[in-house]
Amino acid sequence: MLVTPTIYDFVVPSRIVFGWGRRREVGALARSLGRRAFVVCGSRTLENGGELAAIITSLQQAGVETVRLESVSREPLVDDVDSAVARLRDHHAGAGDLLLAVGGGSAIDLAKAAGALVTNRQSETVRDFLEGVGRGFKIANTPLPLLAMPTTGGTGTEATKNAVISCDRPRFKKSLRSELMVPRIVLIDPELSVSVPPKITAWTGMDAITQLIESFVSNRANGITRNIAWFGLFGAVDALRAAFFDGRNQNAREKMARAAMYSGIALANSGLGMAHGVAAALGVHCNVPHGLACAVMLPVTMRANRASSEARRHLRNTSIAILGDSKIRVGEANNRTTTRAITLIERLAEDLNIPRRLSEIGVERAQIPEIVRDSRGNSMSGNPRDLSDAELTKILEDML
Repeated sequence: MLVTPTIYDFVVPSRIVFGWGRRREVGALARSLGRRAFVVCGSRTLENGGELAAIITSLQQAGVETVRLESVSREPLVDDVDSAVARLRDHHAGAGDLLLAVGGGSAIDLAKAAGALVTNRQSETVRDFLEGVGRGFKIANTPLPLLAMPTTGGTGTEATKNAVISCDRPRFKKSLRSELMVPRIVLIDPELSVSVPPKITAWTGMDAITQLIESFVSNRANGITRNIAWFGLFGAVDALRAAFFDGRNQNAREKMARAAMYSGIALANSGLGMAHGVAAALGVHCNVPHGLACAVMLPVTMRANRASSEARRHLRNTSIAILGDSKIRVGEANNRTTTRAITLIERLAEDLNIPRRLSEIGVERAQIPEIVRDSRGNSMSGNPRDLSDAELTKILEDML
């Protein structure tokens, strides 16, 4: 019998430090990477509440000099990255330096990109390194080491090899991607997420759940990524609902922080699908926040992918984790199980005040053609069902 060999690469951060209250170890962890830390923050709440000051004090007590680099409260633009890189070069950043990113995906992506560009000088702008729009330059030299401290329990970018960068002139959202960009150390303290407001908790949490589901059914998934995605999903629906209604629920915050991390590891090694492909285009053309766009697109994506026999099989097994039902064994799930899971996701979205119609988030019929066109990226290529432009157009028009 001829057996097809299993071949894959697996990329993951060198060290993951996880636990309630473990932010107090940030000084020693940073000191293991360098003597001067450039700090990128993406949370005004942490700044105003004194948490960022406490983190900086911890670094200084450990003998690490700190330099405030940037604060970012939205998805980073090309200009933001170029400005941060210019500041790093003004400070002669290099050996012995590190970046510390504290916040959501925007802060971590900005730090990833800036740390990579300061050591790769083929161009003065990150645009020339971006997939699909740049000059094809690659990250060849090792970036400054990055210590990532996620605070939202959602994006998973602390465990990925890419940074998503946007531009207004012309409008696009593209990735800077290299295995060298995976953060050196990830410090996840779920306690930092208790101050995240309910709306952001919902959007980022739905992003993590979408990433876990899409990573599981992706046509580039493998056994390791499916196991990681499955365990990240198990109990995540209940945890997100609990965190939304009670931000100080320790168990819920810990589960969502873990789900986000697993989602980042899974997507970095297996890719995503239709929900994320369309979400990127919705962000570009309609200014829809990424997590919200994923939340709106997830149920319809699951329904659309059921038309593929391969995706249908994987959705059945994924549904066990979505439902959090340990009584259903893998292989026993059926189409009814999948229907129950999709219904559960729809009810979760309703509980989190997520709109169901594209028109509710500002999408107009005239924008559909350009949304379809710009959904064709790396994420869509991982979708288990090959959708024609006509099919995708019909799906989106039916959601208006």
